[in-house]
Amino acid sequence: MKKSNSSNAFPNVRLRRLRTTPAMRDLLQETRLSAKDLIAPVFVQEGLKKPEEISSMPDIQRFPLSRLAGEVDRIMDLGINAIILFGVPSHKYADATSAFDENGIVQKSIQLVRKQFGSRVALVTDVCLCQYTTHGHCGIVVDKRIDNDRSIDTLSKVAISHAKAGADIVAPSAMMDGQVKAIRRGFDGAGFTDVSIMGYSVKQASPLYAPFRDAAHSAPDFGDRRTYQLPFSNAKEAMREIEMDIAEGVDIVMIKPAIPYLDLIYKARQTTNLPICAYSVSGEYALIKAAAMNGWIDENSVMTEFLTSIKRAGADMIITYQAKKMAQLLSK
Repeated sequence: MKKSNSSNAFPNVRLRRLRTTPAMRDLLQETRLSAKDLIAPVFVQEGLKKPEEISSMPDIQRFPLSRLAGEVDRIMDLGINAIILFGVPSHKYADATSAFDENGIVQKSIQLVRKQFGSRVALVTDVCLCQYTTHGHCGIVVDKRIDNDRSIDTLSKVAISHAKAGADIVAPSAMMDGQVKAIRRGFDGAGFTDVSIMGYSVKQASPLYAPFRDAAHSAPDFGDRRTYQLPFSNAKEAMREIEMDIAEGVDIVMIKPAIPYLDLIYKARQTTNLPICAYSVSGEYALIKAAAMNGWIDENSVMTEFLTSIKRAGADMIITYQAKKMAQLLSK
């Protein structure tokens, strides 16, 4: 059978009519990014006197507590209303006790931001142990193995300390089985029933975290994290992780990294009505930045395309190190 050409099959259709001018393209744009979609990561390091550049993440800094309010003010001036805090402590311990110290760097940061900005900023905190342990793993180590149940007890203490300090959302990222359930029970028992949990539900064992580990001084001293982070080859297992977090009472599902796992963002969007957060990680940022600094790509164009694709796949919100730059571009 002879195939019909497109002009015969659809004699009056020319899709290019919808792309003729910038005004037409803007009118018909299906997916739109907004500064309100973005969550800006902020690193706060104990003992710093001034902001410190992160060599593997150009234009990203670690901030001392004394400069945190100024950074949050700059973020909010760009129309971004949410931040996620990462603390870098001055002392590490095998049992991560500094992670739930009421005078710890994250706890002090939460209190400062809440005092300065009240409820005008949505305050997310990362709940993990890797920055706080001497061995750099995300859980408590016993005989060179991650002890899951001891780890979730500690993670619950960390989350409660963040809630007590004033966090709106805690984001457990250790990928321990039962971490969401343990934190939800801890919150209910401590009277923090209104604090939300954003689960790092799908956190791949990815090489794209390397710049973050530089930024947070959190590389493991031995082995790797494949016994608790997901194999990047297993989409079905990833969906089971999402199902488990939902069953345990998570309020927001997160998928991390973002660009290599757009398929998982899309699948999650088809299976749940919970809000979905995608984390465009440090390695994604560094790849774009390095290529742009070498003149190989246009940073603004690639950044916009990547972040739009994350939103198009189904994410409601995006944690990205490009949050400030993207918000500046959107304002124009």
